[in-house]
Amino acid sequence: MDKDTRTQVISDFQKGPKDTGSTQVQIALLTARIRELTEHLRVHKKDDGTRRGLLKLVGRRRRCLAYLARANTGHYREVISRLGLRQ
Repeated sequence: MDKDTRTQVISDFQKGPKDTGSTQVQIALLTARIRELTEHLRVHKKDDGTRRGLLKLVGRRRRCLAYLARANTGHYREVISRLGLRQ
């Protein structure tokens, strides 16, 4: 992920001007990386190292989503609708 994409994702999901690590921002960044790796794996089907990294990212995003669902259901629903998850 290049720097411009990363700053765009952060600015879309941050709560305030200095917020770069909130759960919503982390989930959005993980989702962007997951989508990039998914496209990579469509071309390189036998890249098992990337597949393992992708599965680790999916697990981390799942744990962040579970935490957000417990902590703040409103933010959880907003994040999954904006990212197009849980279809």
